[in-house]
Amino acid sequence: MDYTTLKQRHRNERDGYSQALALRTHRALSWLQRAEQETNDQDAKFIFLWIALNAAYARDHVAGRPTWTERRRFREFVRRLLTTDSAGAGQNLLYNLVWTQFPNSIRGFLDNPYVFQPYWEHQKGNITEAAWKQSFTHSKSRAYRALGQQRTGQVLAELFDRLYTLRNQLIHGGATWNGQVNRQQVTAGADILGQLVPVVIHLMMARPGVEWEMGCYPVVG
Repeated sequence: MDYTTLKQRHRNERDGYSQALALRTHRALSWLQRAEQETNDQDAKFIFLWIALNAAYARDHVAGRPTWTERRRFREFVRRLLTTDSAGAGQNLLYNLVWTQFPNSIRGFLDNPYVFQPYWEHQKGNITEAAWKQSFTHSKSRAYRALGQQRTGQVLAELFDRLYTLRNQLIHGGATWNGQVNRQQVTAGADILGQLVPVVIHLMMARPGVEWEMGCYPVVG
């Protein structure tokens, strides 16, 4: 499953999509195409894939719930995708990714303090060493419990937390381009998103009847 396959499907089916779904998937596919052109620059590939994911799920705000965080938005987004996935339209692709393709990569992220935001809050002096370590232990326990019980949504939510910290490091200039200190997590993150984003787009197109909110900055004029 790649850009070429998904784009052809998009061309064939988009007349039956809502305006919101057509726009979200069109934008996500454009960034997926750009990401697939990156063969050597893992930083760039990760960033392009993150933009593709953001195009698929981001909202300006949820009506009546303006304080929703990125984490809550992503959890709600995954919940909707898993409903499609388990209903047969998605062929259990998300489930299979998590349990056959991602286990080692997920554990690598869960065990890495450098993609755990409370660690950096401690480095900034906002929380104590004991506080971040306790939070790290609880987070890992929660995640490993979800792994043991094969709770796909919870596992993806925990993984997203770590990937979001990595995203912030890159987007906000908190890392050196092609730096060696974060190569492992950037490479693993790009690999995970490279497999996850096409599945996300596929699942969105698999049930065009699902109501999607209009994407950020809709086309006007």
